[in-house]
Amino acid sequence: MSTFIPGIELNRRFYEEAVRPLLSQHFPALSYAAALIGPGSDVLGFDTAMSMDHDWGPRLLIFLREQDTALIPSLDKILRTHLPHSFAGFPVNVMEAADEPGITQMQQTTKGEVNHRISLQTLQGFLQYRLAYGGEQPPTVADWLTFPSQELRSLTAGVVYHDEIGELTALRAQLAWYPHDVWLYLLACGWQRIGQEEHLMPRAGFAGDELGSALIGSRLVRDIMFLCFLLEKHYAPYPKWFGTAFKQLDGATALQPILWRAERAASWQERESALCEAYTQLAHMHNATGITHAMPETVSSFHDRPFRVIQGETFARALLEQITDPNVQRLRTRPLIGSIDHFSDSTDLHAIGHWRAVLRELYE
Repeated sequence: MSTFIPGIELNRRFYEEAVRPLLSQHFPALSYAAALIGPGSDVLGFDTAMSMDHDWGPRLLIFLREQDTALIPSLDKILRTHLPHSFAGFPVNVMEAADEPGITQMQQTTKGEVNHRISLQTLQGFLQYRLAYGGEQPPTVADWLTFPSQELRSLTAGVVYHDEIGELTALRAQLAWYPHDVWLYLLACGWQRIGQEEHLMPRAGFAGDELGSALIGSRLVRDIMFLCFLLEKHYAPYPKWFGTAFKQLDGATALQPILWRAERAASWQERESALCEAYTQLAHMHNATGITHAMPETVSSFHDRPFRVIQGETFARALLEQITDPNVQRLRTRPLIGSIDHFSDSTDLHAIGHWRAVLRELYE
């Protein structure tokens, strides 16, 4: 097997040199889109040599118009019989992993049909599977708040190699970022979470519960990081790549060593000191956006207790005051639960789209 090549580049070549010529020869009138989007470390640009052990290799998504779906069996047959058995030194043929149903691994073959990883489908079918969203109408507020950030990143990351039908490019532009007032609401909910727990971390430590204090501290670190993604208008990926993607944010240069100090703190006092420094930096980042009036960038006492806080709820109130969309304003009168990313870290809830029908009821 060849030396590792980033999946985005490998599959650009795979499309240009192996797939596109076949489609042009056998289906010259076919309009389609070809892309590498959806789940996968290669889509996010975080794949490494270790990624090659599963769900990696020459692969593409081919999106067809609804009226051309009858061609899928013929298209699949051409690809199975005419694709090379290897490309750029990597097997094109795949098999299902024996111990993990649904997971594929490259398998070298030299003859017979190729069991390829080129997905042939409509964009609408793909959206229904990934998001339980058809794409016929713009997303509603409830849609945006129940779309997991990791799914939005996987749909807007990667690369489109060809889009003759235009739908995929238009969809990615539509999903590129939250509507302004939804964004303000999410920022407010992020600050509210900090305001609800920032005083609990030192209180637990003060009561002699260092483990509990550290656990709350880690929750606060995660909330700070997620707010940074929101402030810089980048969707956060799923947990494996959360920290890696965070390091690419502008604010990470200053914040990462501070947050790492909070995570490694041996006492609640050290943890509080690091978190207060992080709150100050986060408040500075907030003010730099100009989305509200200038907010305090210094910590203060939590009432008459010996604990220091940034008073995250005051940032939340300032953000909520900027919301003008009546559909988002309605949510101001309810507890600020935020989006699915705020109130759940369930893998299945984030990865399986059909839960959205139930979750939407939280906002409607």
